[in-house]
Parts: sequence; C-alpha cells; structure tokens
Amino acid sequence: MEQYGKILIIAMPIFLLLIIIEKLYGYYKGIDYVPVMDSVSSISSGMANSVKDVLGLSISILSYEWLVSKMAIFTLEANVYSYIIAFFVIDFYGYWTHRWAHQINFFWNKHAIHHSSEEFNLACALRQTVSSFVNLFAFLLIPAAILGVPAQVIAITLPIQFFLQFWYHTRYINKLGFIEKILVTPSHHRVHHAINPEYMDKNHSQIFIFWDKLFGTFQEELPEVPAVFGITRPAETWNPFKINYQHLWILIKDAWYAENWKDKFIIWFMPTGWRPENFEEKYPVHKIENVFSFDKYGTQNSNKLIGWSLVQMFITLFFVSYLFDNIAKIGLQNISVYGTFIFITIYSYTELMDKNKYSIIWEFLRFAFAIGIIRYYGDWFGLNSIISLGNYLILGYLSFSLLINIYFITVDFKLENKVILNN
Repeated sequence: MEQYGKILIIAMPIFLLLIIIEKLYGYYKGIDYVPVMDSVSSISSGMANSVKDVLGLSISILSYEWLVSKMAIFTLEANVYSYIIAFFVIDFYGYWTHRWAHQINFFWNKHAIHHSSEEFNLACALRQTVSSFVNLFAFLLIPAAILGVPAQVIAITLPIQFFLQFWYHTRYINKLGFIEKILVTPSHHRVHHAINPEYMDKNHSQIFIFWDKLFGTFQEELPEVPAVFGITRPAETWNPFKINYQHLWILIKDAWYAENWKDKFIIWFMPTGWRPENFEEKYPVHKIENVFSFDKYGTQNSNKLIGWSLVQMFITLFFVSYLFDNIAKIGLQNISVYGTFIFITIYSYTELMDKNKYSIIWEFLRFAFAIGIIRYYGDWFGLNSIISLGNYLILGYLSFSLLINIYFITVDFKLENKVILNN
C-alpha cells in the first residue's frame, strides 16, 4: 500500500506534464483534442481510482501467492528472466480480462468509465474504475505460477505494464510502421475506443498487439472510417462515480422489470448491451444511433466554471499527493477517513461541473466532514507539523469553495440560462 503510494507520487506529475504538453501541442497544431472539462473529469477519475487502490478496497478471490505456492514446478529468482515471463503472462491476462469486460454485461460496468470520454487523449487514459472491488481472474496468471515466478515480481510488473498503456491514448501520433506489427499503438487503440460499427470490440491487447491477431479480434484503423469516440449509451455527466455505476443501474432495473426469472438471471452474463425482449420500447435508454451525428456532452461552459474546475482539480491533486506521501504518518486506521474526504471532494466539484444545483449539498457535506476531522483529530492528519497554520488553510479553502459553489448556483448558472433562453 505505502510502496504503491510512493510510485504514484512519481507517476502523477509525469502523467500531468504529458497531458499539458499534449494540450499545448494541440494549440500549436490548431487542432485541440484535449478540452479542459473532459480532462478534469478524466484526471478526477484517475485520482478516485488511485485512492481506492491505495486504500486496499480491491480483493482477489484467488490470490497469486496461493497459486504459486500450490502450483510452482520450478523456483525462479527475481531476475531479468522472471520479469520477462511475468510481463508476457500479465499481458495475456490483460488481454482476456479486457476482452471479457467488453463482451459480458456485468463486467462492462467496471470498464465503461474508461471509454466514457467522447474525446481520445492522454487524460482519458486515467479514466479508471472505482466500481471494481473483486478480482475474479487471477487464474489467468497460472502460467507464471507454474513457472515459479515470485509474487513480488508480479506485484512490481503489474503497475509497470499498466502505466505503459498511457502513451498510446492520443490522436496526434499516426501509424508507426513496423512497430504496428508488434506493439499496441495509438492507431490500434483509437480503433478500440471507437464506437463506429466497424471498430466495436476490437483490439483488446494492452502491450503486444499479436494477442488480437492470434484470437481474431484485430482491426486496422481505416483511413476512410474516422474513429468516433465514447460509449453508445453516452454518460452525459462529468461525475466519475455516476459514470462508474450507470450501466450497473440499467442492469439492476432491467433485472427487476424482467417478467421471467430466466431473464433476471441471464442478463448479467449476456453480451454487453443485451436486454430482455421489447425492453428498448418499454424502457428506452438513450443510445447513439448515428455516430457521425450527435452532440458531445458539456461543450458550453463559462470560462469561470472551467477555471474553477481546474483549480479544484489541482487542489485535490495536492490533497491526494499528501495522502500518498504520508500514509505511514496518517496511519492505516485513518487513511479510509482521508480517502472518504477525497471521494466526497471529487463528487462535489464534478457535480458542479455538471451544473447540478444539488452540488451544494455535497459541498456542505464536505465542509462539515472536514470540520469533524479537525475537531476529532485536532489537526489535518499531521499537516500542522509541516505548516503551522495548516488547519486554517484547510478551513479557509473549504469556506471559499463553499461560497464559490453558492455563487455558481445562485448567480452564474441562472445568468447562463437567461442568455440561452434569449438566444
């Protein structure tokens, strides 16, 4: 937990710097594929996911440690060979878990967040799930366990393999020649994120593209078919928590309304998007029919809202960084309290980004929760030992944030609606 937090302390500023460079490059080229609100939502999703992981909210039904203890034929040391084996096995594991997440109704819920951006950029790579709490697929690591790859090698290789998937989420890099035959490239992954019928459920590989070619799911990017991004049932919110549970909520409702018990059961395991007969007419769900004719979500925002959303994101990044850098000082028994504050914070300001008047409730809740923390602990998780006025800085920021929220709901959003009505 603490080690993973230290890794994220290094990785986060690198990712953020690359996202900023991509944004600046778009300005330079005169084609901006990195809209601010979309990027704030993506980065916020990444923060929520990383906090969830650091809090240890995910468990594995079948642990790799148990597999290797029971199945190892050989005993390997933690050397270059064991890392190479681990990397290939993890990539095989990643291909199948990724593919099943696309093809099975229940598993799509944890992955839809990653595809929910209607853009394709480095920031959208950070859209990761906060709704996945159980790993059911550790059995796919059996080849590594049989060969005796140490558990610590798997633990180190997993985040490395995951972070290496960041770079190919961009529209600014064209095809890369011979590399296209071996590795997943931006061209391959644009196909994967596209909702064009020609591209749906293709290119599930994570590092080596040959898995798709081997298992029949490869599709080359076609010059005559420009990729359109998003999900066919659009999220229509910037709130990563809402996005994470939208598909699950549809499944729950469909299972409830299903007239026979067979449908109530099989709906969870059917191909993604499957619904009982006539449900599209009885209980319609907004779905994009023409990928070249739909309005992207949240494109009309005041500069004030965009600016304030950026401020909230960066301040939350500081909160998250403090957590990751001080896990030992905060203490394992208290990091769940800190994590809850982060979750409420992200929920609150992304609700404001959605122009939801009820965001004020979440902002009040956050303010009260923070006061409760300071009153109970007498300090903001040891911040006063670093900054003598730490408590006052926290309360000052939260008070200002509450006032800004009230301003947007009572003034800015109403003025914006008047302008829209007058036009």
